[in-house]
Amino acid sequence: MSTTAPRRPIRDLPDELISQIAAGEVVERPASVVRELVDNALDAGARQITVRLVAGGVRLISVEDDGGGIPRDELPLALRRHATSKIGSLNDLESVATMGFRGEALAAIGAVSELALMSRPAGQDHAFLLDGRSGEIRPVARAAGTTVEVKELFFSTPARRKFLKSDATELAHCIEAVRRHALGRPDVGFAIWHEGKLTEQWRACTGSDAHDQRLADMFGTDWLTDSVAVTHRQGGITVTGRAGTPNAARSRGDQQFAYVNGRFVRDKVLAHAARSAFEDVLHGQRQPVYALHLQMDPTRVDVNVHPTKIEVRFRDGREVHQAVRHAVENALAQPRAAALGAAPQAEPLAQKSGFLGSDARADHSWHSNGTPAPALRSQSALDFVAKQSTWPATSPSASDGFDAHPGPHRATEREAAFAHPGPAAFASGQPVASAPPDAWPLGRAIAQLQGVYILAENAHGLVVVDMHAAHERIVYERLKAQLDDSAMASQPLLIPVTFAATPQEIATAEAQTEVLHTLGLDVTQFSPKTLAVRAVPGPLVLGDAAALARSVLAELASVDGSGVVRRARDELLATMACHGAVRANRRLTLEEMNALLRDMEHTERADQCNHGRPTWRQITLRELDQLFLRGR
Repeated sequence: MSTTAPRRPIRDLPDELISQIAAGEVVERPASVVRELVDNALDAGARQITVRLVAGGVRLISVEDDGGGIPRDELPLALRRHATSKIGSLNDLESVATMGFRGEALAAIGAVSELALMSRPAGQDHAFLLDGRSGEIRPVARAAGTTVEVKELFFSTPARRKFLKSDATELAHCIEAVRRHALGRPDVGFAIWHEGKLTEQWRACTGSDAHDQRLADMFGTDWLTDSVAVTHRQGGITVTGRAGTPNAARSRGDQQFAYVNGRFVRDKVLAHAARSAFEDVLHGQRQPVYALHLQMDPTRVDVNVHPTKIEVRFRDGREVHQAVRHAVENALAQPRAAALGAAPQAEPLAQKSGFLGSDARADHSWHSNGTPAPALRSQSALDFVAKQSTWPATSPSASDGFDAHPGPHRATEREAAFAHPGPAAFASGQPVASAPPDAWPLGRAIAQLQGVYILAENAHGLVVVDMHAAHERIVYERLKAQLDDSAMASQPLLIPVTFAATPQEIATAEAQTEVLHTLGLDVTQFSPKTLAVRAVPGPLVLGDAAALARSVLAELASVDGSGVVRRARDELLATMACHGAVRANRRLTLEEMNALLRDMEHTERADQCNHGRPTWRQITLRELDQLFLRGR
């Protein structure tokens, strides 16, 4: 038998308990203290910050800077809750441009530790030390700047201290906290000492490539080699930084750094945008590597979301999502082959040769067993998709396309139209044997290996090309370009597809009607708890309309629903490209191989196939010499 608990009166909490509650929001572990203190040092204009730790930061955290310092009469205020020099009005809060602004950090840290604050402004004769426990202030010797010492973290709350991990683990978290600041502020020098030993040090960088210098100092020059520069401006948003190539992807997302107006943040809009830019160039579940810096009007981003200030909220998340996605996509689109050398400024060889679009008949074709094969007429990939993109819902050709799992010796008529390349004529009109090996970035073809790989010679050594993967990417990009050049046609459904919808889905469909129409979707309310799909994008007319609508509404509610339609369209085009690409064991002439290499040099994202596998590899002469012990 249950009994009603006696009513407890409402009363004010004591200040000590209030401070402990606030400290629990701000200070989770030693790394939280390091983050807050480094924030304050950066806001003070520091150019050199030194962090000293003992026992992973549990016994001692000391942060020294050479910033502006705090005058003597303001030292007691610095330790009070909600006392700050960063903001003074609601307008300031809505346009925060500093790392800190809440005025909680020092008070929260002082509530769970023994805190001492030592500071000297530039115009003051000497420094003063404030004891956080006693409130005593006394003069001490120190150069201009501030030092904050935090001893015996969580000594007053033993239960919290039990949740801490080993010293090595806590040290790693502290280093990561400083690393994030250092990556966002390459103009500031950082040093980390642990148990009296220098653990990490990053010197201040200057110049236009300061961010690149800091990345190289942190992760090595290989990070820069395996990444591309990102520079993009869209509306009032500027995106800069570097994005790792697909070859640099990792199994964990531990090298993903996003900064908004210099502040490191974790935001699902930014993470989703960056990941979507890597969609068709990453293999499997690999995680991309990037360091992106966003500059935007502070009034368009709310940093007052969480006490740790690591979360933000954008006024227009869709605009930010598109800016980041386009920035990374454009950076990744440039073929890495261009870095090997400048391709001749001539018409792409395949356009003259007909490798992908000639109406000439192939007169140099062979079966894998060495016997001549009948000539097949090539068909343009763009012409092909132009026909298929207008499939009506009831057309039999819409369902009898490519077989999802063709047999080893089976090819449909459409597949054969793609698979067999026509004869290659060279842009220069000269035989390939007379062309120098450095005439093109990917070199000149010299042989075909086992009917699968193309071997080419360039100025750096040997290039090995997976011909199916490379051709698949070329066809895929041309199919996408053809559809991108035309509007996304909407195909009305003869019988609308209805599905039970949640209140959020119904609200999103009503609020985002115009966006849905631009995506080729017509989703209206059928009943109080049902939505009806009355039109879908033309190329996706045979898909699951209800599932497509649900996915788009889900992403529109969070970030940008256009990605769902784009991914669904690209999956269809990827299937078409895979079946249209030249198959293994297809014997190619040297002219046809060279035509493929020239197309790769002019095709976006040609370094990976649609599934994220690499299409080519460079083996340098030095690597070949090492294989045969030359020069030893």
